[in-house]
Amino acid sequence: MTGYGKAEALCSDKKITVELRSVNGKQLDASVKAPSAYRELELEIRKRLAPLQRGKVEVFITVESSGALPAVAINAELFRSYYRYMEKLLRSVGESAVPVEAILRFPEVVESGKAELDKSEAACALSCVDSAVQQLAAFREQEGVTIMADILQRVALIGELLVQVEPFETERIASAKARLRQALDEAVGAAAVDANRFEQELIYYLEKLDVTEEKTRLRSHCCYFEQTAKELGAGRKLGFIAQEMGREINTLGSKANDSSMQRIVVCMKDELEKIKEQLLNVL
Repeated sequence: MTGYGKAEALCSDKKITVELRSVNGKQLDASVKAPSAYRELELEIRKRLAPLQRGKVEVFITVESSGALPAVAINAELFRSYYRYMEKLLRSVGESAVPVEAILRFPEVVESGKAELDKSEAACALSCVDSAVQQLAAFREQEGVTIMADILQRVALIGELLVQVEPFETERIASAKARLRQALDEAVGAAAVDANRFEQELIYYLEKLDVTEEKTRLRSHCCYFEQTAKELGAGRKLGFIAQEMGREINTLGSKANDSSMQRIVVCMKDELEKIKEQLLNVL
């Protein structure tokens, strides 16, 4: 959801520039920085950002005038009020010189002679916003194609790692059976072991190590992820699927009981974390 868009337009003797910058965010969170005369347009500007859907979006609007400077006036009463307050405050800390330049920068001290925004200038500014939004959306779309290709490649890699788990399953069961038999023989002696009871307990134990269901569900989640990735606006949905993939991978790791399988599971987790990071950029 990162992106950048910029649009410029000439309106009478003014040049209006609109810049949009966006970073990741779960909801659309917009901030508008524009000249004070554009305050009345802020609500309309925010409405025109709606197509972006998500992300923290910053809107910068600047206006350059090539004509005569607008008439300005100083609010004398407000200036004197600020001056008295600053004088009292500075006296309390042993200072005397009041920074007049700073007071002139206080809100509403310097007033523009222009009472309201021209309709033509307002329309021009909103048109610039629309163009910048389109540019940012195009930027996102181009970035999204690259990101999704990388994500799907990692999902496919998880599927390949899942296939690598299978050869270790048979070895793991045989190894577990041998370890249990050896431990039991050393504890009570081979002659005292009931073979039938041992087989029953072994089956019960190995059932708890069986990862067939986890493999099936993880494979199903990977396929569902690839199908959902073709849908528009499926970012949140893909995030939920990735969470389910994580649950199956974690369960697979807890049941592995084998160092080789654990290494494969760690690689799966690594790829899944990269997928989750990239999904933050997908709408």
